Amino acid sequence: MIDVLVVDDDFRVAEINAKYVGKVPGFRVAARAHSAAQALSSVQRGTIDLVLLDHYLPDQTGLELVHRMREQGHGTDVIMITAAGDVTTIQAAMRLGALHYLVKPFTFAALRTRLDSYAALRRTVDRVGGRGIAGQEQVDRIFSALRMTSAPASPGLPSGHSEPTTDLICRVLHHADHPLSAHEVAAETGLSRSTAQRYLRHLEQAGRLRLSLRYGDTGRPEHRYAWVAP
Repeated sequence: MIDVLVVDDDFRVAEINAKYVGKVPGFRVAARAHSAAQALSSVQRGTIDLVLLDHYLPDQTGLELVHRMREQGHGTDVIMITAAGDVTTIQAAMRLGALHYLVKPFTFAALRTRLDSYAALRRTVDRVGGRGIAGQEQVDRIFSALRMTSAPASPGLPSGHSEPTTDLICRVLHHADHPLSAHEVAAETGLSRSTAQRYLRHLEQAGRLRLSLRYGDTGRPEHRYAWVAP
C-alpha cells in the first residue's frame, strides 16, 4: 500500500480528497494535515510515501514546505493539488521535484489518473532498482512511467456523456448545502444550461440525485436537484 498524506487548510476539501484517495486501489490515507507544521510533523515520522499538497496554507506556502522537507533530507514524493495556476508557482514546484501538478477544481478521474501514473512509477523503479545500475533503456522506462494515460470510460454512461463532466457535476451537488437548479449547476461548472440539464436528468434517473420541484408565483415549477449519499 502507498501511504498518502493529504494536506489542505480547508477541512472539508481535505476530507473530500481523502475519500478520493481511498477509492483508488493500492492507496490509503495515512494522515491529514491543515498546516505546513502539521504536514512536516507527519513527514518527519517517516511513514509517508506521497504528499498531496495544497499551496495556500496558513503558516507557509506548500512550496516553502517542500523546500524545508528537502533541506531536512526528506525525499517524500509530492503531488501539488492547488488553485495556484500561475506559471511561476508551477515552475517552482517542478524545480523542487513535484511529480504532478493538479489545479483545482478537479475531478476524481483527474486525480486517479495521476495516482495511477505514480503507482506505475514506483513499480518501474522497484523493478529497475533490483539491477543496481540502470542503463538508458531502464532510465527511459522510469521517466515514461509518469506519462499519464487516459482514464477508462465508465460503463453505463449514455452516448455523448463523459466521466470527467459527470464527476464535476457530482462534486458540485455533493458540496451544495441545498438543492440546485440546472441554471445554478451550469454557473458552478461553466457548462451550458442544456448540457447541465442533460447530465442532471441522467444522474437523477440513475438514482444519484433526488429531484424536487419549486413552485413560483407564475410559470412552470423549477426542477431542483440534490445529492443522494451512496
